[in-house]
Amino acid sequence: MEWISKGINFINDNILWGIPMIVAILATGIFISVRTRFLQVRKFGVAMSSTFVPMLKSMGKKKGKKANAKTVSQFEAFSAAISGTVGTGNMVGVATALISGGPGAIFWMWVSAFFGLVTNYSENVLGLYYRKKDKKGEMCGGPMYYISNGLKVKWLALIFAFCCALAAVGMGMVQSNSISGTLQNAVTGESSLMISIISGVVIVILTALIVVGGIKRIGKVSSYIVPFMALLFILMSLVILAINITAVPKAFALIFSNAFSFRSVSGGFLGYVIMKGMRFGFARGIFSNEAGLGSSVIAHSASETKEPVKQGLWGILEVFIDTFVVCTLTALSLLTVCVKSGAYDFTDIAGNVAKSLTGSAIAPFAFTETFGTFGQVVFTVILPLFAFTTILAWAYYGEKAVQYLFGKKGDIAALVFKILYVGLLFVGAMVKSDFVWALDDMFNAMMALPNLVALIFLSKQIVEVTKNYFDRKKGAPIMPMLSAYDDLNAELIREMKDEAAEEA
Repeated sequence: MEWISKGINFINDNILWGIPMIVAILATGIFISVRTRFLQVRKFGVAMSSTFVPMLKSMGKKKGKKANAKTVSQFEAFSAAISGTVGTGNMVGVATALISGGPGAIFWMWVSAFFGLVTNYSENVLGLYYRKKDKKGEMCGGPMYYISNGLKVKWLALIFAFCCALAAVGMGMVQSNSISGTLQNAVTGESSLMISIISGVVIVILTALIVVGGIKRIGKVSSYIVPFMALLFILMSLVILAINITAVPKAFALIFSNAFSFRSVSGGFLGYVIMKGMRFGFARGIFSNEAGLGSSVIAHSASETKEPVKQGLWGILEVFIDTFVVCTLTALSLLTVCVKSGAYDFTDIAGNVAKSLTGSAIAPFAFTETFGTFGQVVFTVILPLFAFTTILAWAYYGEKAVQYLFGKKGDIAALVFKILYVGLLFVGAMVKSDFVWALDDMFNAMMALPNLVALIFLSKQIVEVTKNYFDRKKGAPIMPMLSAYDDLNAELIREMKDEAAEEA
């Protein structure tokens, strides 16, 4: 196991998450930003106003008689998608990034998220534009569809689907591992085989009961859990920052100074610190918000939304909440508590504390230091719930990827995948956390590459669909671009007109 782990880390550090991947992610984000004239800035206000209001309206809203029973509401699709993004990456992942890459990793996480806003928007637009109905009448979409039907490269779509299935397994194991680690730290303060076994069994049973219901049940469960978790975490983090308000400027100074630090370290490698920060900032940022991976598009594509751009705007909200709100609050909470205690270099204090602890044990540091036992209890509840909803979302992503891979035999293959996925959650609760994180970093990078290629070559389509939507909003008498397929486009236009007439 040790030599396998070293091999995976070498591949991640030097190939998959080295300079080439960082350049690819940045280049794609910059390219799309320029082509859309920095839509994430120009339309940010529109994105917020057209997502928060529908979110509030759809919470708890039941579908009418004429609603499509094969789709989910905008909020349920958003909840399912954000449950796949807001997870341990926001807490354990941020803590790991701070330890491994230093405070500067947070700056690079912000950079990846800034371009991730438009990247995720673009993925959603393409996902809905190229989605199709399966034999059950359910909407299915994702990068494999726009790679195959838009880019016209079937083999690349198959590669993406294969990597997505592997990434789903890896992501599930990461979340299971984090739940187990958090509970172990809360109960015994050290590694415990018994707690790992109990955690694994409970996770397996609960996941099995929910994933059999598909996207509708996952969306429903997520729509209840995600808002509560996010609000509680945000409120407690704001309290931590208020208590340590004098340390906030120093925390920001640490982030920016370390982001551009070129100090020498052992071995004399100039720029080592900034490269470590970029490597872990980008890897953990993408692990958290998934912009560039294309995974969350699979959930968004099941939405009842007719307009690709509307769901694309939900993608902007998704990345904003995930990284600029939750990840930032996690980082600032940890940094301010460390600064207030007199340990100005987080890597030093984390290095001293982390010698015998895992990332799951370090993540609740700010909560326990500020609120004591109460903080530990709250964190022990919040993180497993975040992680559990992520497990549910990625079960669906992997299922859809496997269905695409096996075509006509997709349903049988998906059932086998679900069984394997649920079983490996137990394994994830037992193995070392460093190995699981490294494994999933590798799978994420493998999945990102085909998606990034598609985004670049389909950027013209993104611009055209976007322009079509906003021109119509201004009153232009043009045909809506809702689907790449003429028959489905006509069907969606009719449904949209019927809905408008019903509302009138």
